[in-house]
Amino acid sequence: MVSESTVTRFSIGSAPQRRRDSLTGEEPLEIRVGGMPLAVTMRTPGNDYELAAGFLVSEGVISDREGFEAAQYCRGATANGANSYNVLDIKLGPEIEPPSPELARNFYTTSSCGICGKASVDAVETSSVFCLTDDQTEVNLECLLAMPDRLRESQDIFDRTGGLHAAGLFDATSGELLVLSEDVGRHNAVDKVIGWALMEDRLPLSGCVLQVSGRASFELVQKAWMAGIPIFSAVSAPSSLAAELALRAGMSLAGFVRGNALVAYSRPDRIITGSGRNSGTTAMPKSEERMPSA
Repeated sequence: MVSESTVTRFSIGSAPQRRRDSLTGEEPLEIRVGGMPLAVTMRTPGNDYELAAGFLVSEGVISDREGFEAAQYCRGATANGANSYNVLDIKLGPEIEPPSPELARNFYTTSSCGICGKASVDAVETSSVFCLTDDQTEVNLECLLAMPDRLRESQDIFDRTGGLHAAGLFDATSGELLVLSEDVGRHNAVDKVIGWALMEDRLPLSGCVLQVSGRASFELVQKAWMAGIPIFSAVSAPSSLAAELALRAGMSLAGFVRGNALVAYSRPDRIITGSGRNSGTTAMPKSEERMPSA
């Protein structure tokens, strides 16, 4: 997950200094289903089973623990026949239909893009089997505002490298951090969290908040919807498509969650303040009040 490199540090008024530095690991992972290639994603090695499981949930292939029967790294994945631990084959449950050939990504998924390789615009959005509209999950405002700091405090690898995204799953009532994942790709970090939940047989994730260390993109909101997560919280801004999807899915989407304030872009009624449940309308911040993106 972390590698070492010799670097040279430059600063005004000081002589250049050579030193050892820690770098975030990044390697390709090929995900196969029943021996057939499905996708290649650039990821930080670690929790690969959870990453593959979360990816399959996000793509609508499986939605419960019974759908993920087994996984194994493939031998002979390199030219010399060695096991690189970069090719993972998934065996689906006996009742699960294998993914259609159209689902296979034609190009690899980069660490910054979770929908790269989709063959058509229609294939970008996937409908969830979980309905969030009637989900009664609520979260206290103070509890929600504390989640970004608690997420950051738990990022062990970020402390060493400074180059990782994080996603954490919190209990909305107690504020307990249930699981945290770090990865060079923000979508991979979310997939690892969702994959953990699938392996623990916890889907749908009603009663939970997904906290991410950066912005709220369309692909991340869609992944949260596919896992049945009712509340999505981001340190930075959402995109317009992310806000539209959250509204359509019945998900509470909070952005600019920093310090003592946040902006709710959909379903603000789930955020509880000292005066009780908020039934106000969703409002975009004025341009002069808008916080800069991370």
